[in-house]
Amino acid sequence: MRGFGTILALCAAILPEVSSRSLVGRAVCTTNLIIDNYAQYSSHLNSLGSWTSDDGSMTSLTASTANKKLSFTPKADGSSYFYTTFSNCVSATADRYNAITFPFKGPAGASFTLELQTASSCSGSYTSYYHDVTGLTGSTQTITVPLSSFPGANLGVIVAWAWSGFSTAGSWELGQTSFVCPGGSSSVPVSSTTSTTSTSSTAPPSSTSSSSSTKPTTSTTSTTSSSTTSTTRPTTSTTSTASTTSSSTTSTTSTTKPTSSTSSSSTSSGTTSTTSSIVPTGTCQPLLIDDWASQSRLTFLFYNAMNQPTSDDGTMTSIVVANNRVTLTPKANSYFYSSFGCVSATNKYGGISLRIKAAAGTTFNIQMQSSSTCSTSAFNGFDRTTTQLGWTFDGTEKLYNIPFSSFSGLDTSKLTTILFITFNNKPVTFGPMAFYCGSTPTEYIPPPTTTGSDPSSTVPVTSATAGALVIDQFANPDSNALGFWHGGDDPSQYSISGGKLTVNFRDTDYAFYSQISATCRDMSTYEGGYLHIAYSGSNLFTVALQQHNSGCNEAVAPYPETWDVVEARRYSSASDIYVPISHFNIIKSRVIGVALKAFQSSASTVITRIEIVQTVPSSFTGSISAKIPTAPLLFACKRPNSFAFAIDDGVPELAQQVLQIIREENIKVTFFTVGQPLLDASTNLSNVYTEMLSRGHQVALHTFTHPKMESLATTADMDWEIQQDVAAVQQKLHISSKYYRPPFGNEGARSRQRLEANIPGSQVIHWSVDVEDWLWATSSTPQKQLDAFKRDVNKGGNLVVMHYLYPSTVNYLKQFIQIAKATGKQLMRVDQCMMDPNAPPL
Repeated sequence: MRGFGTILALCAAILPEVSSRSLVGRAVCTTNLIIDNYAQYSSHLNSLGSWTSDDGSMTSLTASTANKKLSFTPKADGSSYFYTTFSNCVSATADRYNAITFPFKGPAGASFTLELQTASSCSGSYTSYYHDVTGLTGSTQTITVPLSSFPGANLGVIVAWAWSGFSTAGSWELGQTSFVCPGGSSSVPVSSTTSTTSTSSTAPPSSTSSSSSTKPTTSTTSTTSSSTTSTTRPTTSTTSTASTTSSSTTSTTSTTKPTSSTSSSSTSSGTTSTTSSIVPTGTCQPLLIDDWASQSRLTFLFYNAMNQPTSDDGTMTSIVVANNRVTLTPKANSYFYSSFGCVSATNKYGGISLRIKAAAGTTFNIQMQSSSTCSTSAFNGFDRTTTQLGWTFDGTEKLYNIPFSSFSGLDTSKLTTILFITFNNKPVTFGPMAFYCGSTPTEYIPPPTTTGSDPSSTVPVTSATAGALVIDQFANPDSNALGFWHGGDDPSQYSISGGKLTVNFRDTDYAFYSQISATCRDMSTYEGGYLHIAYSGSNLFTVALQQHNSGCNEAVAPYPETWDVVEARRYSSASDIYVPISHFNIIKSRVIGVALKAFQSSASTVITRIEIVQTVPSSFTGSISAKIPTAPLLFACKRPNSFAFAIDDGVPELAQQVLQIIREENIKVTFFTVGQPLLDASTNLSNVYTEMLSRGHQVALHTFTHPKMESLATTADMDWEIQQDVAAVQQKLHISSKYYRPPFGNEGARSRQRLEANIPGSQVIHWSVDVEDWLWATSSTPQKQLDAFKRDVNKGGNLVVMHYLYPSTVNYLKQFIQIAKATGKQLMRVDQCMMDPNAPPL
């Protein structure tokens, strides 16, 4: 689905190294430790001499030294926050502090979120823990939150506190903050938990529930003022969100502290960032704008690394992301922009740096935009040409900087966007782009990516009892050596001629199939044998062995019922591929055919023979690798007489209608959600899915940025997609899931291997009922969605794929459900229909 709106920009704080506290050699406390009485707030220092600020995120904020309090008015969009840090860390375990206490006043019935940041060491990455405080009375209250309310936090290394998620605008006050020493008037039981596992906790009376809303991740947006602009760009809106649950959660991050920002809407955690591990050291740290980590994040969802809007609005000939670089191929009037939300660079960031590779003679303009109201639609733009900046290009990659001092009139306290325009039609490649600290340009270097190593172990050669079986020699364009059908998804991208199959598939969705039987073939006697493929060219593709349905009937859905997969390259020499039949985890008595799919390379693959052989010849120069476990691929429910609606992401405007329909029909369903838009407060999806969960529905995984997984260049890219999606769902919805639906249905050996490695026991959920909303929903014949649903249900399909992207689809939902009920099957969630022992009872 498309992403909307914007979220998180992680803001680095300037943290003066003036604290004399250390983590060693201290005595047990005898009194409360004052964190801040605001006497030094004019210098943005707390009482321990460390940095404190709201980064300008409040509508207004004043400090009263006499009254020892902050008075502030948060913004109505939920984007405001305040934080205080400890540059040399605080050890609550060593000093025996067991709570934080502070006087607090907020509107009656309002709530806010308290965030604790801890680390394994003062020089390591930190983890955030969240606790919601609700039930404010409108009068000043003393709020004491035990440190035990943050299960899993390492209380031996506390690096920051933050307040965010203010549920309403109006007047708020925060009084003197202190760590509580046991024995005082606010003493509570000591906790020294060091686990990093998320657990539930019981909240104290003044803070009745815990939440993992990933805060503060906020903005400085407004809706007033006007200004001139030299280009048209999309505008975004922010939606204030608030939700509470009864579980405390963790959010590990590897970026600068605290998890606050100046972005144009709210709620996310640094777990989605790729900046280097930074802990407060008293110095500014670079602020990443984009590391070009994902093609689909940039060109499908239109987010940068700050979770802010970025796009060319379709003006470029092409935009290609690879290896933390983006190549822009412009044409007349092309432009490209990346928004920041609203970053205050004054006295912090001197400019933006990035590596650029361009041919000699390349020129373009850079426009920096600022807005007095932090608006992306009402701003002032200031242009400089590459010539004015002193840039020249020679075809090699070099580091360039964009000093803000070159843009006369630019308001560096409210920077909103960088725009690249007026290209002279020559391709340009950008490296990671980031704000640099001070006046000396520095380069942002993404941290190295890690992924599971490719197992190098091999397996001994075995032998089958059955003789050889030649499947295909490509002598006929329409049938194989067994007389059964063979063919591919797009005939224009493969050819059969002269006893050769030449494959040039340019889409990893496409496959070539060769059937072993018209119904089912029992291949049990070949269990010790090998699938042999004679080939030349690229071996970067997936080999699948397909399993028929239990009736061996192609008129019954699903057909095929499933297949298992391996990577051809792991079993190949330069001319031959030998895959043990035992490496395909399917029911061997119901084999239907072989499929070659998910071709990765632009180079051709030429295949001359597919067969089953008893053993591997001694002349084979390759190796037979150990099987890498793959997540199973499921097209149908396992529970007898069951039926499941599995619904992919849609638009929040239609969500309530969906919920109303399934509530009226009294059924439970499963929703598959994309992670990145879930983190975007302006989509409201976190609230939508929280409500769905509260009504007993299941929410599962659909990747982080919705790419075709098999089209990703590396397994590290796949791991990033999976891990970021898992993190987003955990952070926003406080759940985990082993159920995954691949975007576009795109799957293969690499993605299923990495899914199983990252989420052991995971399941890939496809479908046997397709409403074909992608084809008919916006056509002149939307009723064909109903026809498609009936067609597949009549074939016995019982697992649905649909989206709530289109009004016409949602309008048919009640009829879909009633048709399914008419089959006599029981409607339920996916985990229930898969007979998951951890699923709720029917």
